[in-house]
Amino acid sequence: MDVLLYLIPVALSLGLMGLGAFLWALRSGQFEDLDGAAHRILFEEDEVAPRGTPARPGGPARRP
Repeated sequence: MDVLLYLIPVALSLGLMGLGAFLWALRSGQFEDLDGAAHRILFEEDEVAPRGTPARPGGPARRP
């Protein structure tokens, strides 16, 4: 029974720390763009043409 005197405050403090971490993440904008990372891995970004090389009109630039 004496163990409960230690475990209850430890459990409450861990719960409050978890709630504090969640509120911090919520306020700092961690949950703003939930689908952005999922979409970024599916689509390739266009390559940037080197200087002096015109880009093809139909897609990304080719490298020689």
